[in-house]
Amino acid sequence: MTKSNTYQFGIEEEYFLSDAVTKAAVGRVDPSFIAAVRAAYPVEVQREMLQCQLEVATPPLLDFSDAEAALGGLRQGISAIAGDHGLLVMASGTHPSATWLRQRVTAAARYDRMMRDLQMLGSRNQVCGLHVHVEIADEDRRISIMGRILPFLPLLLALSTSSPFWQGHRTGLMGYRLAAYRELPRTGLPEVFENAADYRRYLDIMVSARAIENSSFVWWAIRPSRQHPTLELRIADSCTRLGDTIAIAALYRCLVRRLDFNGAINAEMSAATRAIAAENVWRAQRYGIHGAFVDERTASMRNVADVLEDTIALLEDDARELGCLPQLLSLRDILSRGTSADTQLAVFEEARNRLRNSEQALGVVVDWLASETRSGQRQSARAPGMAPQLLH
Repeated sequence: MTKSNTYQFGIEEEYFLSDAVTKAAVGRVDPSFIAAVRAAYPVEVQREMLQCQLEVATPPLLDFSDAEAALGGLRQGISAIAGDHGLLVMASGTHPSATWLRQRVTAAARYDRMMRDLQMLGSRNQVCGLHVHVEIADEDRRISIMGRILPFLPLLLALSTSSPFWQGHRTGLMGYRLAAYRELPRTGLPEVFENAADYRRYLDIMVSARAIENSSFVWWAIRPSRQHPTLELRIADSCTRLGDTIAIAALYRCLVRRLDFNGAINAEMSAATRAIAAENVWRAQRYGIHGAFVDERTASMRNVADVLEDTIALLEDDARELGCLPQLLSLRDILSRGTSADTQLAVFEEARNRLRNSEQALGVVVDWLASETRSGQRQSARAPGMAPQLLH
């Protein structure tokens, strides 16, 4: 990425691979599938720690139409290759029926080292997220924005929730992914650092002590990128609908620009403010878009819809400057039709009532996830059984 004030962005999506017949997450992936994907997408696709996962990445971009075209092409192309190998590709925070004991690690030196350190937790890390990079050339500004953006992160999570199932069971949460991910060290919200030097001191001590190899082993919900002059959003679930991915990426990019332009927003970050943000992250996990957040200013609860409207009002000028006002406004569509988690639960209930079998109903959910991922379109595909949607 070049050093500029254009707020270049890049999007990474993580996907699950399922067996097209059994609907289960694959344990071992046929090397011929990986070879075919790499031949078609030598730069855009990367392996993940577990064999049942893939990650795709866009190049640095300035236009969300380009991002939509790139991700839509990747979703459709990889899904077609997967179909030729008896596989399904699905964008979701967790796999509805995956069993962690059956997962196998991808052969790579980095992942071998991680598994030696994480042990069982590495095998249980069967979660997929949406990551968005936005360029901020100055390191001090990146660290400042990383702290000041914390109160906004629960909204980004609530809008992206796509993980209501875990190990074949309803969790009661709309976004279970972060609960599973929090088993790993150096996850959750980052601390509020005084400045870039304070952050760098933390990293230098951790690396010198050999607690971590480098900053890529810090997996916070938002972090400075190790390889690029960007601030990387990591709190969001992998979005099943492509339109949701684009809308959430636009929201994040606009937030970065607004906080960069106005240093007074959340300038006095305190331990209490961070703790309230952490509480609201939990509330986003539990209730998704149907909940309410603790408002520090009024010491009251405010529902997600009102918080979203206030945030859109704050960011409209930024969205116009960045050319993404339609994408920002499309966040309202998520509230009106629900997140992927809402649809997964509706599909599951309809299928279970019809089939009288929970395991088969989860298979129907997997089929919907794969169909919606494969469509690669902003408009949501109709759910089965429901009334008429590179930065490495």
